[in-house]
Amino acid sequence: MAQGNFSQVTEFILLGLSDTRELQLLFFTLFLLAYVMVLLGNLLIIVTVRTDPKLSSPMYFLLCNLSFIDICYTSVTTPRVLVALLWGHKAIAFEGCMAQLFFLHFVGSSEMFLLTVMAFDRYTAICRPLHYTAIMARQACWALVAACWAGGFIHSIVQTLLMLQLPFCGPNAIHSYFCDVPPVIRLACTDTALTQWLMVSNSGLISLGCFLVLVASYALILAKVRARLSQGHWKALSTCASHVMVVTLLFVPCIFIYLRPSGTLPSDKYVCVIYTTLSPVMNPLIYTLRSKEVKESMWRLCKRCRA
Repeated sequence: MAQGNFSQVTEFILLGLSDTRELQLLFFTLFLLAYVMVLLGNLLIIVTVRTDPKLSSPMYFLLCNLSFIDICYTSVTTPRVLVALLWGHKAIAFEGCMAQLFFLHFVGSSEMFLLTVMAFDRYTAICRPLHYTAIMARQACWALVAACWAGGFIHSIVQTLLMLQLPFCGPNAIHSYFCDVPPVIRLACTDTALTQWLMVSNSGLISLGCFLVLVASYALILAKVRARLSQGHWKALSTCASHVMVVTLLFVPCIFIYLRPSGTLPSDKYVCVIYTTLSPVMNPLIYTLRSKEVKESMWRLCKRCRA
């Protein structure tokens, strides 16, 4: 019996995405490629921003932090998935499941808050350019990033404590490839209606609230620049367009998953692939391919490494 939660379950079984060996090998290849792209792409962004003085603006400071968060975020689930797909190790200890749930929500919600800060940065740069330097000073940027991590920690610790209060006495099969609130809470041996609504008010409303703030900020930017679309404003709108793509990939699936307290659907585990794997892959691609400054800095970095 696990100590502290009155549970007879000592481990869970992650059923994964498929029982077919051919599909498992296909998923392994796709997840491995995605993970390598996330690691290499985001590490390249971090090194480029940190070594190039020309990329010292708040936007690139926040981008560097986003890349670090993406590496942490995908590392919470992907290595465990790769092991399960290749060697069939589907069991995960109760403590390991709770730890994965905690870090998933910790890093994931921190990313949501950071994306909201990045939208505020773009709004300030476009709509209040004369005050941009004062508003987004380096000290303010550090404070905003620290607030994102603090908010993520508070959110995650609440989620984890709610889960630890539930009794788990069997069954122990999780219909997903990682531990998360919706599939795990269904296994509790008690009425979880109240707990599910608390989860919705935590994860669901945070996802929806951040998404609405982001949509509102982009609407204000569009309304501000529609009458004076100079070359600089076109560039800013292009940056915002790429940001919207990342936001959509992350927030829409999260809202779909966490705003339904009634249970999980068979398609949920495939929807989760979008925000746990596809979104971190798209971040380095979008931000490097859409940013001329980053591409030029990467080219200079490559030439220095060759010299």
